[in-house]
Amino acid sequence: MKLAILGYGNLGKGVECAVKQNKDVELKYVFTRRDPATVKILTDGVAVKNVSEIQNYKDDIDVLIICGGSATDLPKMTPEYAQYFNVIDSFDTHARIPEHFANVDKAAKASGHTALISAGWDPGMFSLNRLYANCILPDGNDYTFWGKGVSQGHSDAIRRIDGVKDGKQYTIPVPEALKAVRAGENPTLTTRQKHTRECFVVAEEGADLARIEKEIKTMPNYFDEYDTTVHFITEEELKRDHAGIPHGGFVFRSGSIGWNKENKAIIEYSLKLDSNPEFTASVLVAYARAIDRLNKEGVTGCKTVFDIAPAYLSPLSGDEIRAHLL
Repeated sequence: MKLAILGYGNLGKGVECAVKQNKDVELKYVFTRRDPATVKILTDGVAVKNVSEIQNYKDDIDVLIICGGSATDLPKMTPEYAQYFNVIDSFDTHARIPEHFANVDKAAKASGHTALISAGWDPGMFSLNRLYANCILPDGNDYTFWGKGVSQGHSDAIRRIDGVKDGKQYTIPVPEALKAVRAGENPTLTTRQKHTRECFVVAEEGADLARIEKEIKTMPNYFDEYDTTVHFITEEELKRDHAGIPHGGFVFRSGSIGWNKENKAIIEYSLKLDSNPEFTASVLVAYARAIDRLNKEGVTGCKTVFDIAPAYLSPLSGDEIRAHLL
């Protein structure tokens, strides 16, 4: 399978690493909005091109992996490039997924291409586990916890505050809430009861620390509904202690089984990731294999992880999967 990457940030670099681990996958091109001469990639012999040239290579690429941001990039880019390529993205603005799906589906069907949106771990692998668990335990409750890990969106929100030079924010599940869910207590939990937020902030010299802390803790849609702790640290401490982008989390379905619902059943799926973008990229490469296969079978339009049979993700044959994994 011949892949191309559009966008060479943390996620694009992660896709490049994932390609290296998949023997049936070849990286053909990296496309960037920057000057290609300034972009140095890890893979020898792979050309870096400006995105303005991308249509010249549509016959050389089986799947284009679009590594843009969900806020402004992907709503425009994925439907646009679905006109010319089989495409996949990691769009993660949950409330706008139906709208994004419709736009990409229209473009892909019109051009005879296959697309998949919102592949990653949430949405993505967590979504699959929520669906499986709901089907298996129709009488029950869902719980999703994120962290402990770096929230890139919340970290960016901190950095936009006047007087902040740099910063990172960690989302942390509340231990008591996790314990209650694991015990099958089926608690009703508020936003504040499920997660806390911890911020590590490098302030500009002379900045009003009290004002910055107040702005963080009262920021609507980000911090105001959470118990939030703010630590002011040096730039050296941030680089030394908070250089990575770890993340992860838990999906639970806690339900009842039996004639009189007398027995409990708890499904738990968890992820512990040293690198959020590298894991997301690994999911993208696996699902790129699936949409390449579907396109070769004549399937067009947009898909989500819900629509893809698991065998389509694997480089193994059906016989090998049944012999070793079933």
